[in-house]
Amino acid sequence: MNKANSTESRPASELIDEKIASLGDWRGETLKTVRALIREAEPHVLEEWKWMGTPVWSHDGIICTGESYKAVVKLTFLKGAALKDPAKLFNSSLDGNARRAIDLREGEQIDAKAFKALIREAVEHNAASAAAKPKRAKK
Repeated sequence: MNKANSTESRPASELIDEKIASLGDWRGETLKTVRALIREAEPHVLEEWKWMGTPVWSHDGIICTGESYKAVVKLTFLKGAALKDPAKLFNSSLDGNARRAIDLREGEQIDAKAFKALIREAVEHNAASAAAKPKRAKK
């Protein structure tokens, strides 16, 4: 692969833009919508590109990933089991000890207010976890 075209040398935000455009259907629109909601909920979110083409949103750790499949856009929250979900947005990966996911199918709309509250809670949880970790001494 040409280094100039390598994903390693390009901003994640650009790669996510391309991913959304390449989907060209409801999945791209859904990913575009949730991305905007994530940015509204946490303006300082870090966009990353991991695992051979997965959009990832982070702030003091991973908040969630945005995967696209044929029949679903899956938003996986790595620490979702630790989050309150009064709106019952989580509808997938409910059996594990850590992760929870939101599967969005064609034609489904996400509750924007509840989703942004979930994003803010995930950010707060990550910040609390980061603050609780012991700091390593500098050499």
